[in-house]
Amino acid sequence: MAKLDTGDRDKLDDGKYAFPKERKEPLEDAKHVRNAIARFDQVKGVSDTERDAAWKRIKAAAKKFDVEVSETSWRELGKSRS
Repeated sequence: MAKLDTGDRDKLDDGKYAFPKERKEPLEDAKHVRNAIARFDQVKGVSDTERDAAWKRIKAAAKKFDVEVSETSWRELGKSRS
């Protein structure tokens, strides 16, 4: 994953983040997308509506960077499969 320092993060458009208002979870490449999925539940102080919108941005970035996402909703993250 390309390391983004504070200056790099400040230069990113809001649309390049899963959570743009909070500027959390950049979606710059495949590794960032996978990281955003892994850390999704660690983002605090956001509503379910904001999580729905973030999930749509993550899914779009995953498609762009050819990242396989098996979950159809963020609500499925972290649930064990039988």
